[in-house]
Amino acid sequence: MFNKLSSMAYGSFGVSSKALVYCRPCYGSIRDLPFSLRTSTIGHCGCVGAIAAPRNVVKPRKEESRDFSGARGSNKDKSMPWKKLDANEFGIQRSMIPDSTRMVLNKLKKKGFQVYLVGGCVRDLILDRIPKDFDVITTAELKEVRKVFPGCQIVGRRFPICHVYVDDIIIEVSSFSTSARTGKAPNKSFRRPAGCDERDYIRWKNCLQRDFTVNGLMFDPSENVVYDYIGGVEDLRNSKVRTVSAANLSFVEDTARILRAIRIAARLGFSLTKDVAISVKELSSSLLRLDPSRIRMEINYMLAYGSAEASLRLLWRFGLMEILLPIQSLFRNLDRLVAPDRPCSEFLWIGILAFHKALVDQPRDPTVVASFCLAIYSEVSLSEAIAIARSNSKQHNSHFQELSSPEKDTADSESKISQQVIKLAESIRSAARKLNNRDYIANAMSKYPQAPGSDMVFLSRLMLERVEKMFGNVRRKENQERDDVPSLERRINYKSLALGDFHETRRVFARIVFDTIYPLA
Repeated sequence: MFNKLSSMAYGSFGVSSKALVYCRPCYGSIRDLPFSLRTSTIGHCGCVGAIAAPRNVVKPRKEESRDFSGARGSNKDKSMPWKKLDANEFGIQRSMIPDSTRMVLNKLKKKGFQVYLVGGCVRDLILDRIPKDFDVITTAELKEVRKVFPGCQIVGRRFPICHVYVDDIIIEVSSFSTSARTGKAPNKSFRRPAGCDERDYIRWKNCLQRDFTVNGLMFDPSENVVYDYIGGVEDLRNSKVRTVSAANLSFVEDTARILRAIRIAARLGFSLTKDVAISVKELSSSLLRLDPSRIRMEINYMLAYGSAEASLRLLWRFGLMEILLPIQSLFRNLDRLVAPDRPCSEFLWIGILAFHKALVDQPRDPTVVASFCLAIYSEVSLSEAIAIARSNSKQHNSHFQELSSPEKDTADSESKISQQVIKLAESIRSAARKLNNRDYIANAMSKYPQAPGSDMVFLSRLMLERVEKMFGNVRRKENQERDDVPSLERRINYKSLALGDFHETRRVFARIVFDTIYPLA
């Protein structure tokens, strides 16, 4: 068993960095963009800049010149030229749509209803990225959708939609008629596009209710056509996040759009338009009025789907970090392991925050941290984990400031390492409890008078107990020899990870921490 585990201490946790891409001019790492967008430029100042024009986005012809001013407010005439575009020009293939979604689309189409993909999935298909999910909109009433799919459920009060179940997958289906009844009426300053027939008019009105132009695209797979009524394609081409209506009004209407703007910019490497950036800063304190569960959902989308580091950079730049999250430095390695089609459970990123907080409170010897990681990765005894960690000759990451200098007396004493590992485990549990303590957060925030005051707690008691259990325990006794010790070459079970499986989440957590403490050369 020792031989099976010994490679742990020599960097086998490593993940190839070939998937990483760095944006121009110089901020951070963003993963999984199309190869045609990749650049070797690496910077360190933390600024936000566009990467490159997506290869599949078609530039408007001269006769299709844009006059989109919906969010700019610079022109009196706010009529917006609309486009009906061939999806083949973007490289979209029907095979890129999952079978479950195609089944829903085909069934509704056969019943005579118009049916489209809408929102972020269309944006991601154009950018040759993996959509987080696929949203369907149809001319059918929700009660008619339920007749087509008897097992579906209508959920939501303010904006009801149908959850159609295909095996263990949920497809969200909304109705044009419901959106027309529950959504806001189009601003009178937005004039109906010229040459717009009744079908176009229905689609156009729905797009005007969307949050951002890049989310206001519709795709008809049966006709292989993309509809763009509000300048979404142009903003994709220019790598811009722009609200459909004026940003300050849009964010007041739905404060969560502030977080979605950050999430989209971080995930795609886009920049915010000037009015969006100004409104994000000016209205940041309004996030405190959001329901904590809504905030947790939005933060989970940022941190668990492969763009955690970029999201945190933007949260920091726009002054939102102080409101929502403590500072941390472990999310780059998280991003290398998760993605929109293979997310983690929220327990993982919360555990990372608690771990980082524990090290901020008291930096630890690298050998102590390595022993802790090895113990929870393989669930071996603490003495076995310490033996492996002490045999490690690899240099630790000296730039990771939450590590203390290696102590000779600790390195020579198994009992002292064991005591420190147990203390580290307890400090992680303590840090998790602090994230759930409103008084602690308020007192901590009082040290930063220039930041918006916040005592927000979104970590529930049940979640706290799960995090404490998942990351706080190490085995102190010897175990019998066994053959089922996980190999470091084993693949991550992403289904178990997304469901918050205790063992899989601990292993991925340990892998992330180890890769941070002992990065590959």
